[in-house]
Amino acid sequence: MNQIGALPARFRRERVLIIGCGDVGLRAARSLSKGLRVMALTSTPSRATELRQRGIVPLLGNLDQPDTLRRLAGLATRVLHLAPPPSTDLADWRRDPRTLALVRALALRSAPAALVYGSTTGVYGDQGGRWVSETTPAQPQTPRAERRVDAETLVHGFGRVVGTRSTVLRIPGIYANDRKGGTPRDRLMRGTPVLQAEDDVYTNHIHADDLARACALALWRARPQRTVNVVDDTELKMGDYFDLAADLYGLPRPPRLPRQTAQAQLPLMLLSFMSESRRLRNERLKSELRLRLRYPTVAEGLLA
Repeated sequence: MNQIGALPARFRRERVLIIGCGDVGLRAARSLSKGLRVMALTSTPSRATELRQRGIVPLLGNLDQPDTLRRLAGLATRVLHLAPPPSTDLADWRRDPRTLALVRALALRSAPAALVYGSTTGVYGDQGGRWVSETTPAQPQTPRAERRVDAETLVHGFGRVVGTRSTVLRIPGIYANDRKGGTPRDRLMRGTPVLQAEDDVYTNHIHADDLARACALALWRARPQRTVNVVDDTELKMGDYFDLAADLYGLPRPPRLPRQTAQAQLPLMLLSFMSESRRLRNERLKSELRLRLRYPTVAEGLLA
């Protein structure tokens, strides 16, 4: 007897599990083909109603409590992992215990056909404005980037050991007009300074809708144990990006400061983004995932 045909109907179709189903996860769920069974892990019982209303089956569990993840084993044919590493209460600041707990749970029974992980382009560190491809060695310069490198290693290691097609998507700054905090408008309204031209750094972006589509496509189209930069075609320095946004919104351009002055006035988190400069190539995104960007540049995306 055909083994697939013998399965209950609910197990015959592809089952996609989203880990970390926030804004991008919800957009990715909308991008998936109709007829799929889409599930999402949530540690918040109150989100169950919202997820069901969007056609997503909620599963209660917590990446910080590995015992609650056992039910995930063998449940999904494809997994989209968008949950970030923790930033506090870490036994080792270089490790991501959440991704470790997830891959251990997935390995308990039949492994998914595909595992896609949303990482960050911050793993490249400062490249002095040079062009960077997926073959450029990671050079993490912050604790959060170190943890992302650990997560990437776990995901690809899992794929090699169990035969799952693993994919790491390296993601830059995410923006969208309908995303909370997804545009520079609030920062422009506050008049937060940027660096003067001679000290400025290159920055990279992707519209949330294009990112969601890349996540969905990677579940089927990505090559085994592959890393893909999910970035648009924009080539701008950070100050020029904020100038562009200010002009589009009809707001004053932000003041410019020399780096030495900025270091004394701006928060450490903001300064960390101003200390890394790189330009990212996206050929794999277009040729392998075959994604056609709806918003090739931030100018088009901010106007959408």
